[in-house]
Amino acid sequence: MHFTCAARTDVGIVRSGNEDNYLMLADHGIFIVADGMGGHAAGEVASEMAVRITSQAIGSLRGLSDEEAGERVRTAIRAANDAIFERTLSEQDKRGMGTTATVLVLLPQRYLIGQVGDSRAYLFRNGGFQQLTKDHSYVQEQVDAGLLTPDQARVHPYSNVITRCVGAGTDVVPDIYFGSLEKGDILLLASDGLTGMLEDEHLLQILRSDGDPQVWVDRMVVEANRRGGLDNITAIVIRIDSVDSDTGEHPTVSAAASQGT
Repeated sequence: MHFTCAARTDVGIVRSGNEDNYLMLADHGIFIVADGMGGHAAGEVASEMAVRITSQAIGSLRGLSDEEAGERVRTAIRAANDAIFERTLSEQDKRGMGTTATVLVLLPQRYLIGQVGDSRAYLFRNGGFQQLTKDHSYVQEQVDAGLLTPDQARVHPYSNVITRCVGAGTDVVPDIYFGSLEKGDILLLASDGLTGMLEDEHLLQILRSDGDPQVWVDRMVVEANRRGGLDNITAIVIRIDSVDSDTGEHPTVSAAASQGT
């Protein structure tokens, strides 16, 4: 497999600090977006711990069955949860902190996602744009119950209230998703600082535009800030340039990353 990837995080227009963190361990095909909460210097600690501990605990998934790989990712997120929760108990200024975690692992000809919270993963394929993950949020529960429409959920005053996060309790239950990959697929991981500012149609327009993953993530950040930049903004874009047979070899990667102000 060969893919091109890029990432960017930005503080936005309103916030004074950045509680988002991301990781691109491209040589191992591991990508994580985490959006921390609990206040500056607590949320950023939680999100940093999540991306670091989860990626270390995943390690290599080579040779594992889908069931084993899914359990490895689930266990890795729970390891981060345990460490963050223990820190909330031992450090007074860290009480109440937690984080979302959207973890993408590229496997031969397919992907694996572990999900907690309302950061998201999307797939752009053959002109179609699909949200791969489901938010763990109050408004998503209301949509599922038929009490809100998706458009109403976007502007609801409780749209940023999540119902599941990493670090808030003694255990967490990540959702696990698998799917196939094809040449030309584009995967997007994003914190809600991006998806809260840009609707899916606008994200799709950017991914359809001329450029490459670095150009696209830069445009996303600029547009999110132009529309208010109410929260920290983080995006990772991965373009699948070729999908080979399952040879067990490492992927070939072109990667870039940038930190906004």
